Amino acid sequence: MSPSPRRRLRWLGLLALTAVVATGCESTEEAPPEQVEASLERFYTQDAVWDTCEDDENSECTRVEVPLDYADPEGDTIEIVAARSGEADPDQPVLLVNPGGPGSSGVDVVLDYLDTVTTETLREAYTVVGFDPRGVSRSEPVRCLSDEETDEQRQVSYDPATEEGLATAAEMAAEFARACEENTSEVLRFVDTESAARDMDVLRSVLGSSEQLNYLGFSYGTKLGATYAELFPENVGTMVLDGALDPSLTEEEVATGQAAGFEQALASWAAWCAEESTCQAGTTEDDVVAAVQAAFEEAKENPQTAQDGRTVPASTLVSGFITPLYSQQSWPILSEGFNMALDGDPSMMLYFADLNAGREQDGTYSSNIQSAFTAINCLDYPRADDPEQMRAHADQLAEASPTFGAYLAYGGINCAEWPHDGADSVDTVSAEGAAPILVIGTTGDPATPYEWSPALAEQLDSGVLITNEGEGHGSYGPQNECIATLVDDYFVDGTVPEDGTTC
Repeated sequence: MSPSPRRRLRWLGLLALTAVVATGCESTEEAPPEQVEASLERFYTQDAVWDTCEDDENSECTRVEVPLDYADPEGDTIEIVAARSGEADPDQPVLLVNPGGPGSSGVDVVLDYLDTVTTETLREAYTVVGFDPRGVSRSEPVRCLSDEETDEQRQVSYDPATEEGLATAAEMAAEFARACEENTSEVLRFVDTESAARDMDVLRSVLGSSEQLNYLGFSYGTKLGATYAELFPENVGTMVLDGALDPSLTEEEVATGQAAGFEQALASWAAWCAEESTCQAGTTEDDVVAAVQAAFEEAKENPQTAQDGRTVPASTLVSGFITPLYSQQSWPILSEGFNMALDGDPSMMLYFADLNAGREQDGTYSSNIQSAFTAINCLDYPRADDPEQMRAHADQLAEASPTFGAYLAYGGINCAEWPHDGADSVDTVSAEGAAPILVIGTTGDPATPYEWSPALAEQLDSGVLITNEGEGHGSYGPQNECIATLVDDYFVDGTVPEDGTTC
C-alpha cells in the first residue's frame, strides 16, 4: 500500500515524547571489546534497556548515556533516545538510520515511516534503529519559543532586502536566540554534527551486535554519516548516503545550490502542470512559473488569510510550495493547493508549511525541527552575518533562482546573535581506510542538488557513486526498484555496485 499524501508529506517534512520506563528487558549480550579512552569506556560498555515506547506500543525505545562534552567525558551527561520495531530480532545486525534535517527525528522514522523509508528485504535482514541526535526531539531537545510564539513569528511579513526588513529579521533572530539560550540546557553548546557523530559510535557499541556501524542516512544524514566515517573509518561497516550534502560547502554555498535545485524542480513541476487540465496557473511552463512568481510577490504586499484565521506571509507560502515539490508523487496535491491559493485561499499551502514545521492541526508543535535546525547549523558553519556580504550573496541567489532566491537570502542573520560560536571553517572528508560507502544522487533533487553527490563520493576514499535519473529528494525505498535492489544487495549480501552505476 502506498503511503497517504499526509504521511508522505510528513516524511518529506522530516527531511518536520517517548519516555522509557526503568523496568524493562536488558540486553544479555556483552558489548564488543573497544579500544577507547579509559574516560569513555563506561559509555561504550553500558547495557541497553529496551521497553515499549510511550507513544507507540508496537515499538521499543531505549536511552543511551553519552558525554555532554567529549572533551570532558567525566563531566555532565545526556541521553540519546533510539527506537526499533517491537517485532525486531535482537540477533539481527543493527542498521542505524537518520532522516536528515538537521533536526529530523530518527525515532519517528521507526514509529511512523519505516515501511516508507525501507524495503521489506532490508527489514528482514537488519533491525532498523532510528535515533534522535542530540538536541532533537526526545534527545535533550533544543527548546526556544512556545507554540504560540512560534505561530506569531511565522505570521510576520517582512523583506530583509530592505533596511527596515533586515532590522525586523535581526530583531526576531535575536529574540529567538535569547529564547533558545533561556529554555535549553547546556546541550545548546554541543549539538554540532561532530558531537552527534561521536554519539553514533557509542550507539554502535551499545546497540549493535558487531564491531562496525551499519548506517543509512538521508539528506543532512549524509553529512552526519560522512562525519562519522571521517572520525571512525575503521568502524564503518555498510553505509549508504542518499541525497548527499557536500560537507566542504559553506552555508552560503549550500543555500545557492538549493536555490538552483528548487528552481529546476519548479520548472519540472511547471511543465507537468501545464499539461494538466486542472492546472489554473497556465498552459505553458513559462506561464506557470510566472504565476508562481507573481503569487509570491503578491504575498509580500498582501498576505492572504487562511481558513483558521492565520496570516500566510510570502515566506510561509514559499515553504508550503517547496514541501510537496520534494517529491514527484506530491505534484498533484501541490497543484491543488496552488489552485486554491490562486483563488484566494492559502489554507492548503499553509497546511504543507505546517507539516514542514512540525505543527499539528491543534496548534501544537510535535517537532522541534526549526529550533534544532538553527542550533546545529549555527555551530556547524562559520558565521556569515556581515550585511554587505549577505547582500552580495542575495544577488547570487537571485541569479541562481529568480523564484526562490530572495527567500533563501540573508540566512546569516539567523546566527548573528547566536550565543555560541560557529565553526572556524568547513573542510572535505576522506575517511581513508573505510569500507565502501555508497553515495546516491538524484538528478532532479531540489534540496540536495545532484552535483553534491559526485563531490562527496569523490572526497571519500572509498566512495561509490550511484546516480538516480529522476525527480525528488532522495531515492532509496520501496518506490524505486532499481535503487532499492542495488542498496539491498549491498546491505544484505555485501555486493558493491560499480562506481558510476545509473538507474
